Amino acid sequence: MYYITLFWKDKIIILGGVDLKKRIISFLIIIFTLFSNPNPLVSKDMVLSGESYILIEENSGRVLASQDEHKKMPIASTTKIMTALIALENGNLQDQIKINDDCIDIEGSSIYLERKEIINLKDLLYGLMLRSGNDAAIAISQNISNNQNEFIKMMNNKAKSINANNTNFTNPHGLNHDKHYSTAYDLALITKEAFKYQAFEEIVKTKSYTADRKNNNNFINKNKTLWEYEDGDGVKTGYTMKSGRCLVSSATKNNMRLIAVSLNAKNWFNDNYQLLDYGFENFTNHLIYDKNQFITSVDIKDGKEQLKVVTKQDFIYPLNSTEKKQIKFKITLDENITTPIYKGDVVGNINTYLNGVLIKKDELIGGNNVNKLNFIHNLLK
Repeated sequence: MYYITLFWKDKIIILGGVDLKKRIISFLIIIFTLFSNPNPLVSKDMVLSGESYILIEENSGRVLASQDEHKKMPIASTTKIMTALIALENGNLQDQIKINDDCIDIEGSSIYLERKEIINLKDLLYGLMLRSGNDAAIAISQNISNNQNEFIKMMNNKAKSINANNTNFTNPHGLNHDKHYSTAYDLALITKEAFKYQAFEEIVKTKSYTADRKNNNNFINKNKTLWEYEDGDGVKTGYTMKSGRCLVSSATKNNMRLIAVSLNAKNWFNDNYQLLDYGFENFTNHLIYDKNQFITSVDIKDGKEQLKVVTKQDFIYPLNSTEKKQIKFKITLDENITTPIYKGDVVGNINTYLNGVLIKKDELIGGNNVNKLNFIHNLLK
């Protein structure tokens, strides 16, 4: 028989012994009270103009509000978020790029690249995201890949790799094409992925930038979120007659970044501001558990040694006030654990549920070494 004790910081809920048959530890904490505030969430009525929209929390990816978020729609220049992401993953900001005829006189927004001009990738990215330069998008695609078609393939492959499965790109700038589309949900995923790069964050929060070139070197950001919304820090506007007004906005407050996406929204900025307000007013990031959080100890070798079981990483998740009491856990240890066990070895799983829905699955690891049973121990058994 094995005995365990579960500790959870100063918010301990369950203490006691559990009889573990077949060397399996599997138990469900029915209600794990993280906080005591029972006040219900008072929903804010929002009047939004967007045909499709979504609000997510960046770290967890949790959807906080949405409507028709999986509807495939044209997305105009918000396409350039993916273009920037591919460039940052595969390029060098100091790469010097010689401009050819393919980058000249592109329809729509432009940074007015000149034939045979030499410009670095960093300046092109600022021109792409601040001025929405379609010519910059073409120049970037040619620098990163052998040709534009190869770059588009990279964009689509990246989309699939992050589960943006309702997205298809046919160009790097977002000009209209029947087979060029995405969704509010997918755009949020793409933006979340792009924010993993510090350079992306620095670029999209910049209000103005001076490029290292003789002409047309002053780029002013078209995204009014940076000026109009307190704590706004990105990310991209988009507009064509076919797509209507498309906007991806981000803001960071109280150690939480929210990403709002509105597609075909007449009141695009106001819509996103309402979404961001709703998120910040009603949700707060909570530390569910720490990295190396002690979960339980297990007596092994007839009680001669103990294995400490801890979490492999921390888990932070946004919750509203009515959800704080609804977090539940299922903890399972591997039934085939054998010695020796080394600190950091995976020994089980911790599944976290909110209102019965799995929101996180993490590994549990050994917090200490347990040596292999030796010959003398065998004789004394």
